[in-house]
Amino acid sequence: CFVPAKQAKIGLVDRIFTRVGASDDLKRGRSTFMMEMIEVAHILKRATEHSLVLLDEIGRGTSTFDGLSIAWSVTEDICSRIGARTLFATHYHQLIGLEEEINGLCNVHVQVAHSDGQLKFLHTVADGPCDDSYGVQVAALAGLPRNVVERASDLLAFLEQQAGGARAGEQGAPKSRDAGQASLMGYFAAAAMKSTQPAPASIPDHASKVLQRLEETQVDELSPREALNILYALKNDMEGGA
Repeated sequence: CFVPAKQAKIGLVDRIFTRVGASDDLKRGRSTFMMEMIEVAHILKRATEHSLVLLDEIGRGTSTFDGLSIAWSVTEDICSRIGARTLFATHYHQLIGLEEEINGLCNVHVQVAHSDGQLKFLHTVADGPCDDSYGVQVAALAGLPRNVVERASDLLAFLEQQAGGARAGEQGAPKSRDAGQASLMGYFAAAAMKSTQPAPASIPDHASKVLQRLEETQVDELSPREALNILYALKNDMEGGA
């Protein structure tokens, strides 16, 4: 394949995973963010240290802090547990401090040139984090009215001054919990459900077999026809044992 470089050494990969773009699934009632999370979950469950993972703007479909927290946690999980080669494009500048905490993680950015108040995208990659997102400037290039752009610039300066927010690498950031260690919120929620829910009724043997088969089925790897055949088979099993 074409590589825009004088030379390159690229190892073999077992799979290539991508999470790029934004689209919802109106037919299934899934928002853009839900679709994004489903795809990220698929990657985290199936990627290996020999995989190549390409991620673009994880967490952008929800509130700022929710999205930042998810992007932060996903980055840590890929680096510490999976170990896959990963390219992660993000505008969350709070994450640049992870370079100081995680071995093998490094910040790079696409260079931009300034000239007479104009931006020129150089399409070249350089070491280190980007110094700005240039969102307001891009909005101006896209043709937003001048008064809207100027107002956005004023609001941006105000928001940056009022809410810097926490950054990765700073003191006070919570440490990762050990595998299986639940949060207090999850603990109290589980305790509340246990105290209010009645004891489950016993499940017939044929129903248990159906549930076991459902648990063993890799739904994401089925074609629509295969899924339909399994559904008919499970229905027959339930009716036959009734």
